[in-house]
Amino acid sequence: MFSSLNSSILPPKTPHFLESNSIPRLFSCFKTSFSTNPCPETSPKPISSNLGNFSGVTLEDAVELNAKKLRVDAWICSKISGISRARVQSSIKSGLVSVNGRQIDKSSYMVRSGDKVNCTIAEMQQLKAEPEEMPLDIVYEDAHLLVIHKPAHLVVHPAPGNATGTLVNGILHHCSLPTVSYTSQDIPSEDDDASDEELNGGVCSGESDASIRPGIVHRLDKGTSGLLVVAKDEHSHAHLAEQFKSHTIKRIYISLTCGIPSPASGRIDVPIGRDSNNRLRMVAVSGSSKSGRTRHAASRYRVIEILAGGGSALVEWKLETGRTHQIRAHAKYLGIPLLGDEVYGGTKGMALALLQPKTMPTVRGKLMEMLSKLERPCLHALTLGFQHPHTGENMNFSQLPPEDFAAVLTQLREFSKEKVHR
Repeated sequence: MFSSLNSSILPPKTPHFLESNSIPRLFSCFKTSFSTNPCPETSPKPISSNLGNFSGVTLEDAVELNAKKLRVDAWICSKISGISRARVQSSIKSGLVSVNGRQIDKSSYMVRSGDKVNCTIAEMQQLKAEPEEMPLDIVYEDAHLLVIHKPAHLVVHPAPGNATGTLVNGILHHCSLPTVSYTSQDIPSEDDDASDEELNGGVCSGESDASIRPGIVHRLDKGTSGLLVVAKDEHSHAHLAEQFKSHTIKRIYISLTCGIPSPASGRIDVPIGRDSNNRLRMVAVSGSSKSGRTRHAASRYRVIEILAGGGSALVEWKLETGRTHQIRAHAKYLGIPLLGDEVYGGTKGMALALLQPKTMPTVRGKLMEMLSKLERPCLHALTLGFQHPHTGENMNFSQLPPEDFAAVLTQLREFSKEKVHR
């Protein structure tokens, strides 16, 4: 299937590029005791909940005079001791928050001095992750961990409205584990600005020592394919999480881009924050990351091949930090969004505009057909390396990209290719 993929996209046993890697610290899903980082204290907190779940807690208060503009979810967090921002955001989405008598539905709504805020914390929705039989591409497995090749379009974690068909459901079945009960608070909201590095973790422990639930140590976007490690026990999870934290995990991504970066290799040190115009998208913004709206983010990249006469490139990436959508946001910042990434500008229209002038008229039909089949960003987690949490052995894995990525790469190479010499 992958005969058209030559070895140039694969690193040698000791990667020739980027000796260490920093990917998201960890992300443990559906853990009963999981909680998003509480909001920082900005003022005294007169309200608390002895029950710990906050269901039905009400807040009626006015924003302090002379207060600076602040997001409504952050302001409510500052008034209710110990509550997570994800929980407040869930209440906002449920229509339980109003400002000056008007219901609001956006967590990013900015409150001002003197605004009157009414809030009722929503009941926690009880959710379940049921074991589901599904094909899993298991690259390696032992008593302590799994290494899985995640296909594109597979969601890793269950979430409200998406509690089935996830990788977690498949792992529960594969490991012969029971149904996992959790609440909507256990899954971070898409509006939550927490990065992968800042998400709380820990293995998902069962009701007894004999019932250990799998721990997702890190995550890949739904549209990203590639290697993912899953811990089977608490020690393994903690050990792997520490490796992510200390930046000793080796991970290399490859992507296909719209256009080619200039220079052909480099380091991007540009903070990333949530796009105020689209809460599902991140944006790289030059300047200080100390404002609280953006966070430090650094990536290294290297062009492996120039494709289609410069209309595209095969690019290798290493992350020094683990921000949400980091490669996608930094690629857009460089002006080379990933091919097929409609959210970040790598649209079919942009790809056509770049590729069509670089290709012969006789292959325009193939170009149109190729672009019409793109259904996800061309991004693949190619290489994964870590120290085994129990044996101490250095484990290294590489996995060729799946058929959809390989087919596009093959087609672009047929248009023309040029190796980048160092």
